Amino acid sequence: MKNKYMFGGIIIIVFMGIMGYLFTQTNISYEENFSKVISSNKTMKATGSWVKEKSYHLDNEKKTFTFYMKDYLGNEMKVIYNGTIPNNFESSTSVVVTGKYKDGSFHANDILTKCPSKYEETFNETSKS
Repeated sequence: MKNKYMFGGIIIIVFMGIMGYLFTQTNISYEENFSKVISSNKTMKATGSWVKEKSYHLDNEKKTFTFYMKDYLGNEMKVIYNGTIPNNFESSTSVVVTGKYKDGSFHANDILTKCPSKYEETFNETSKS
């Protein structure tokens, strides 16, 4: 009978430890100013736009996707992502990257792209009438 209680107690302790770890990992701050992203050593979400003049680079051997993005103040940052180019990247209006800044570039774990809505043009045309 004691073994059942000990086993149950161990399971509860392990579960609480996992939940505590996951709770601390989801505390990712969101930043639009790259100077704050660069000065932090925490995992962050940074938003900006792709610098189309600098294009992008795909390295199939290392499986990395590299591009430059800028924030609303015009600060630029190099982004390195271990993966392939996201869908609709070339037509995106803004990019949100999640990761850490280290060794002179932002190392992204995730990239989200925001594309122009097909409804925005329709709305603008109807509002002119």
